[in-house]
Amino acid sequence: MLVAWTTVATLADAERIAADVVENRLAVCVQIDGPVRSFYGWEGKVERSEEYRLMFKFLESQQSSLEVHLQRHHPYSSPEWVVVRAEHVGEKYLSWAIAVPTSSTL
Repeated sequence: MLVAWTTVATLADAERIAADVVENRLAVCVQIDGPVRSFYGWEGKVERSEEYRLMFKFLESQQSSLEVHLQRHHPYSSPEWVVVRAEHVGEKYLSWAIAVPTSSTL
């Protein structure tokens, strides 16, 4: 299982992306945190903003499609996209996650 993060400026964008990704079975779960405070360099200045962080849980087989989808639908021109491999996933959760993309119902 892989876990990834991105951020967006509004709760509406976060909820739109999360629902769209799950409905299209590009991730098994998306969680939204925030607002969080982000500090970053942009166009020669240090920026500070409140954002909403989305955490995606997905299978390796979903990674490419999820990344393409987010690049097309993310409101930022250079969105954060950090992916890590889960070191351990509970057996029952992993079994559920494996079944989600092929299930006839969500």
